[in-house]
Amino acid sequence: MQDEVFPDKEHFGRIFRNNAKMSSMGIPQIAAVMGSCVAGGAYLPIMSDEALIVDNTGSIFLAGSYLVRAAIGEDIDNETLGGSESQTDLSGVIDDRFPDDASCLDRIQFLMDKIGHFDTAGFDRVKSQPPKHKVEEVFGVLPSDRAKPYSSVEIIKRLVDNSEFEQYKERYGKTIICGYGRIDGWAVGIVANNRELVKSKKGEMQFGGVIYSDSADKAARFIMNCNQKKIPLVFLQDVTGFMVGSRSEHNGIIKDGAKLVNAMSNSTVPKFTVIIGNSYGAGNYAMCGKAYDPRLIVAWPSAKIAVMGGEQAAKVLLQIEKASYKKRGQELTAEEEKALLDKIIDRYNNQTTPEYAASRLWVDEIINPADTRKWISAGISIANHAPVEKFNVGVLQT
Repeated sequence: MQDEVFPDKEHFGRIFRNNAKMSSMGIPQIAAVMGSCVAGGAYLPIMSDEALIVDNTGSIFLAGSYLVRAAIGEDIDNETLGGSESQTDLSGVIDDRFPDDASCLDRIQFLMDKIGHFDTAGFDRVKSQPPKHKVEEVFGVLPSDRAKPYSSVEIIKRLVDNSEFEQYKERYGKTIICGYGRIDGWAVGIVANNRELVKSKKGEMQFGGVIYSDSADKAARFIMNCNQKKIPLVFLQDVTGFMVGSRSEHNGIIKDGAKLVNAMSNSTVPKFTVIIGNSYGAGNYAMCGKAYDPRLIVAWPSAKIAVMGGEQAAKVLLQIEKASYKKRGQELTAEEEKALLDKIIDRYNNQTTPEYAASRLWVDEIINPADTRKWISAGISIANHAPVEKFNVGVLQT
C-alpha cells in the first residue's frame, strides 16, 4: 500500500509542498484540528497561517502514544502527548483552543471576514435576470432516451439571463453550438454539443452529438475569441466523439480536432464544464473534460462518462471474446453470445454512471439541472479573484 501513497511526485508529500507554495503566493490558509492529526497529517495545519484546535477531540503529534511507547519506551496518553492544552499552552504549536466545534468555526468566520480584498480578474457582470423560460423546463427538453435528438439551444435558453443567446457562426459547423450570453449577470461564452440531426451547406447530413471538421474549426476559433475578450467559457457536454470514416479523414478531422484541443487546452480564461448527457472518448477531451483543468466540472444525473457507448464497447469486447474462444477451438451458440453480450453491457454501463465518476473525483458534483446557473455563477465569482494569464496557443494545425 505504501507504494501507492508515499514516494511519487503526486503522493502525500506533494500536499506539504502545496501548503508552502500557496503560502508564498499569498493564499490565506486557516486550519481547525477537530480530530486526530498524526505524522504527515500533523504538518498540514501547522503549515497553515493559523491553526486552531478543539478541546478533548483535537490532538496533533508526529507519533501517537502507541508508537512512542514502541519506539522509545515512553508511557504517555494521547491527550497529554498532543492534546489541545499541551499543543497550545505548553508547546505553542497551535495558536488557540476552543471548547467545542461551534466556537472554533465561529473564530474561523471571524478571521475570514477580516481578510483584505485583492485585484479581481475583471470579468464583466451586470444585474442578473432570470431566463424567460423556466430553468425547470430543462427536464422536459432532455429526452429520457439518450439516443433521441433534442434542441440544445432550448437547454441554453433555460440557462442564460433573459433567455438571450447570440450564436457565433450559427450556420456553419452546426454540431457544436457556440455563442455569447450571460449567466446570473456574468458574461459567458458557451460551447455546447448540438444533439439535432443537421445538414451542412455542402449537403452532408451530420449526426447530433458528433464533432465534425467544421464544428471543431468553429469551436477552436470561438474559444480563442473568448480568451481575447476575457470571457469565461462554459462547456455543455453531450458528445459521442469525433466523426470517423474516409470522408472525415480526407477532410482533415485529426487536424481540426487537434486545433480545438490546442485552443481549449491553452485557454487561460476560466473554464466550466457541465456534463448533460454523453461524454465519450476524445469528445470528453475536446469539450474540456477533467484532464483539461476546468475550474468546476459537474454532471447532471443524465450524464454518461466512458471511452465509448456501452453497446458499441460491448460489441468490440464481444468480438475479442469470440476470437479467444475460436483460438481454443470453441464456438459460441447464439444464446451464449447474447448472454455474454448482455453481461458485458451491464458491467460496462455500471462504470459509466455519474455516481461512478463522482466517487472517483472525475466530476466535482452531481447537480440538480435546475441549479446549473447557481453553480456556474459561483464558479465565476470565485475565479474572478485570480488573475488571467496571457493567452498563447502555440503552433496551430491550420
